[in-house]
Amino acid sequence: MKTRIRIAAALALALPAAALAHDLWMLPSSTVLSGTDSWITVDAAVSNDKFYFNHAPLRLDNLQIAAPDGKPAQAQNLARGKLRSTFDLQLNQPGTYRIAVVNDGVLARWTQDGQPKRYFGKPEGLAGAVPAQAQDLEVSQNVGRIETFATAGKPTELQQVGKGLELAPVTHPNDLYSGETATFRMLIDGKPAAGLEVTIVPGGSRYRDKVDEIDVQTAQDGTFKVQWPQPGLYWVEARAQDEQTTVPQATKRRLSYAATLEVLQP
Repeated sequence: MKTRIRIAAALALALPAAALAHDLWMLPSSTVLSGTDSWITVDAAVSNDKFYFNHAPLRLDNLQIAAPDGKPAQAQNLARGKLRSTFDLQLNQPGTYRIAVVNDGVLARWTQDGQPKRYFGKPEGLAGAVPAQAQDLEVSQNVGRIETFATAGKPTELQQVGKGLELAPVTHPNDLYSGETATFRMLIDGKPAAGLEVTIVPGGSRYRDKVDEIDVQTAQDGTFKVQWPQPGLYWVEARAQDEQTTVPQATKRRLSYAATLEVLQP
């Protein structure tokens, strides 16, 4: 799989157009809880610094939450402010919840009367947006997943998504400890993504002179390993490009993934 790194348009549907070069993330108030009647609050934003609200809210139109039994769970008290979106989630089942914003849309660029034009949005709106006289039309499908995980009680196995770029845990994402090595697998449409570049950035970067990012590459079976240098929040990102589009007009598909993980003190 030939990868393309730093493709800003891959997450276009998740944020305002002016924020395409920024980071996208969700931040849960807790990731590991005891009992089965717990609540968490999740913040979601687009920012210049990981886990700080300093640019724009992340849209929650395509919020998808999978409960431990695989059925959809409902967020409550959704709100969108100037710098962040937020919602509450009750963890009323034992096990692991997968909390994600999933986007699947198109980006079209063309020239009309000598002027550059573009459209991003849902695939079904493409036909009405692009005029018959459009010249030099280029259409790409953008599939993105932004997610985090929370567990009530004992962690449970996460079901495979099977579409787009996803993280398939070997080490459970709510069972991470500093000084230990975790193993994950990246998949594209349910198949191992070999040779994929993965970037891992610890939170708190605004208080450091260096970003301290960790860059790894997936093996032939899609796996990669990371030894957590310290406890705290981490942002995990990967991107890829292929031609496996499901939109007839699109000639390429841009895939993106970003997750927030919490590493605990052993």
